Amino acid sequence: MHINADFSMRAVVQHQDLPWVSSPAGGVERRMLERDGDEVARATSIVRYLPGARFERHLHELGEEIFVLEGTFSDESGDYGAGTYLRNPPGSSHAPHSATGCVLFVKLRHINPADQAHLAIDTTTATWYPGLVPGLSVLPLSEFGTEHTALVRWAPGTCFNPHRHYGGEEIFVIDGVFEDEFGRYPAGTWIRSPHLSQHKPFSREGCTILVKTGHLPLPADIASRK
Repeated sequence: MHINADFSMRAVVQHQDLPWVSSPAGGVERRMLERDGDEVARATSIVRYLPGARFERHLHELGEEIFVLEGTFSDESGDYGAGTYLRNPPGSSHAPHSATGCVLFVKLRHINPADQAHLAIDTTTATWYPGLVPGLSVLPLSEFGTEHTALVRWAPGTCFNPHRHYGGEEIFVIDGVFEDEFGRYPAGTWIRSPHLSQHKPFSREGCTILVKTGHLPLPADIASRK
């Protein structure tokens, strides 16, 4: 299965426009934003657990990254409410479930095998830092090599400088409306911009976005996979 699997192309998806697709676990459904592979796949999805749903214990061969959007997500390590960022490294395993139901932003099979950081960050209580321009606040979440992941909060009327993305950029709009010269992106929008793409972002209403940069395959790596 290939959904937005060409990393040299820009992709913009409003997840609420997509259907829910059943997973192998009863009561767990997905909206597929990008996917390269079948059930074992490099993938980015919105995942919904109905109350009481659970997955059997499984291995994350190339890691997993989760941001809890709604409800409470659980595994044997703990219970994680809305606003929690989780990073399960390559080679880790767990048996996830949700007693009350939850909605997650999930990325699979994209983490460098050398990155063995296991993270659980409650972003509702963590410390935010001033950004590079007035009106911007940043909460760093993870960093490895060229890859950086953070939450970024934009006050209404904030404009950022034009910039280029080495290794690409990926954004999920958590709340508010994010914008650039190419469009307007309300909450629930996923945007992937390829290596060396450029834009000048801003937000008239204000927004919070989950941002990942420097993690996409470079052109030589993309060519070698074809």
